[in-house]
Amino acid sequence: MKKLTVLALTTSILFSGNLFAKDTLKILTWKGYAPQALVKKFEKETGINVELTYSNNEEMIAKLRATRGAGFDLAQPSQDRISSVQAKYKIYKPIDYSKINNANVVPSMLTAVKKNTKIKGKSYAVPFCYGTSGLIVNKKLAPDAKDYSDLLNPKYSGKISYRLKRPTLIGVAFSKGTNPFEKYTDVKAYSTLMDSVAKDLITAKPLAHNYWANGDTLLSMLRSGEVTVAMGWDGGGWKLHKENPDIDFVAPKSGALGWIDTFAIPSKAKNVEGAYKWINFMLKPENAAYFTNDQGYGTASNGATKLLDAEKKDNFERTFSQADIDNINWYPPVPAKLEKIEGKILDLVKSSK
Repeated sequence: MKKLTVLALTTSILFSGNLFAKDTLKILTWKGYAPQALVKKFEKETGINVELTYSNNEEMIAKLRATRGAGFDLAQPSQDRISSVQAKYKIYKPIDYSKINNANVVPSMLTAVKKNTKIKGKSYAVPFCYGTSGLIVNKKLAPDAKDYSDLLNPKYSGKISYRLKRPTLIGVAFSKGTNPFEKYTDVKAYSTLMDSVAKDLITAKPLAHNYWANGDTLLSMLRSGEVTVAMGWDGGGWKLHKENPDIDFVAPKSGALGWIDTFAIPSKAKNVEGAYKWINFMLKPENAAYFTNDQGYGTASNGATKLLDAEKKDNFERTFSQADIDNINWYPPVPAKLEKIEGKILDLVKSSK
């Protein structure tokens, strides 16, 4: 009888241990992407214990490479850092989109992420949050500035600023009526396009007040009126708008440039069911709205904007119509050969007189 009791107790402990393992969700994520209030809410609703490990793209890749996709149930890499890594190291599982509540996801963002994370017919991520760059404009002094081409417009001579970085090359290319991302598979065509962009930037170089390198410096120049048309991030434009309603972020006619951070499931995840529960939980409009109110980033959650705090809701609704959202040009993975081409173009523009 005693032996049976010990055996039963041992079995019970082992069984409980297995249950605990299944009811723990290990997430590898960016700091701020899993606010404690939402973690507690999820744990209460599901009975799943959440363990967070904060990281960034490089560390996520390194950790999952080292374990061959083990140790975590969910990761949050940027969408342009998935396909090339997956092709080499196979550290993620394909996403079963039938387990995603697609009604809660902005269709254009889901389509973009599926496309940009596809390997051999399978896609590996679900969109979560995003940010964009476009124009920051003093609308009182430059009311007609609507696209990246206005960074080269003599009308704003001496009042223009942008970074001499690849987003500027990409933005100018889009404003020329072509999609540079569609040329990523054709090195020759991409090189020809970048040569054309370089000529435009060199010709318009005397029009620029400067090439900004520090975001705070850019905001100071816009505040003072030194600069009236600039390329910058949405958050910076919204910050200035709060101070001065004449200044605001503008989504360019040819499309803002956007990054997306995602949900991806490591190849050896133990709690896959829990991972899908967390994804759907975070994309519920009320939870996504809490995240945006807390962190400031927009999300791929359909309907979350309507639930935002007044100021943040106004920022998104004022600067991004649904058409503007659908027109965002999401960064795909960059082939190594193209980075070299862009580097040469940037050096050429910088050294030109």
